[in-house]
Amino acid sequence: MVVDRAAKGRAMGGTWSGQEQEQEQEQEQDRAPGHGAGTAVVVGAGVAGLATAVGLRRAGWEVTVLERRTALERYGTAFGIHPTAQAALDRLGLGDALRSRALPYRGARIRRPDGQVLAALPLERIERRAGRPELLVSRPHLIDALLAALEQLGGERIAYGRHLTDPTALTADLVVGADGINSAVRTSHFGRAAGPRPIGADAWIGIAGFETGLHGETWGAGRFFGMTPVAAGRTNWYAVVPGATTAQEVREAFADWHDPVPRVLAETDPATWIRYEVRHLYPALPSFVADGRIALVGDAAHAMTPHLGQGACTALLDAEALTRAVAAAGPAGPAGLPGALRAYDTERRRSAQRTAFASRNLHRFMTGCHPALRDALVRGAGAALHRLGERRWRASGT
Repeated sequence: MVVDRAAKGRAMGGTWSGQEQEQEQEQEQDRAPGHGAGTAVVVGAGVAGLATAVGLRRAGWEVTVLERRTALERYGTAFGIHPTAQAALDRLGLGDALRSRALPYRGARIRRPDGQVLAALPLERIERRAGRPELLVSRPHLIDALLAALEQLGGERIAYGRHLTDPTALTADLVVGADGINSAVRTSHFGRAAGPRPIGADAWIGIAGFETGLHGETWGAGRFFGMTPVAAGRTNWYAVVPGATTAQEVREAFADWHDPVPRVLAETDPATWIRYEVRHLYPALPSFVADGRIALVGDAAHAMTPHLGQGACTALLDAEALTRAVAAAGPAGPAGLPGALRAYDTERRRSAQRTAFASRNLHRFMTGCHPALRDALVRGAGAALHRLGERRWRASGT
């Protein structure tokens, strides 16, 4: 059975019982004032939330992480980590843990369904400029690294099964909304003007139990298929197929595409596939911060379509920038929060929203343009495409 993650996404706001709220308020009141720089509650224990918790703890803050699920999910899709996001992980003290489990990403191409190469992704050029390659790491490995860092730093608590309905009841000095595209923190403090918007297609991801030796993306008429390395003997794949609702329909949509696309789908057990509705946050928020003590990170702030593969990178960059700004407030502690949050918003909002906008535009170009015209543009772009591609892969860090 295919795992359907649409229901998960719809439930991100969740509910939080009055009893649970009273318990959390009592726990916050029990904390002795003056211990560390201040108290923080991070809502959400995904990549953005855990990285934020690590950064705040390193800055001396007392942090509680609230997670609506009873346990963290262990699905194994691959994340591309750009050199700018790697540098952010280095500053969070997590770079070595990432590199120990990651693979370099090189030699990727954009192809037609018949296998003809249209262009090369500029990964090697970025590697020369940055001095380090794009890395690929499985989501479980990144989550494990973040959890290990929290445990090593000590003092952290992750409160599982906490379904939040009224974030305004949280009394910590700092509240960070890292609770995804359906963020309860965003709705409570920023209103409902911005919200999830579907693009009209589902994405499918999985892990094949063999190495394909061929990586990159294949663009067809209204659909595409991508493959990346993820671990020895395994290949991460992802696909967008408008109208497909079953594994069999996905396989049929790619049955006549170049090898190894049909083989990857045929040899991956559909019970391990993950399906989710592709959505993005629209319209863009006018600010990522509110009330001098509320901040949004990751999908809660700027959920984007997956076409640039920058979701994890922007989440890490948000977390590092926010916690660096908070740490820079120094002895001022909570009194310095309004200025620290303004600095975070100034650094990250325009960059993250530019990346989200570019991802939506790439989706339109990939799926809305006539395939022959699109392919001719890609094939004929030459150096211009390399410059565009470089901006694509640098987008989350500029």
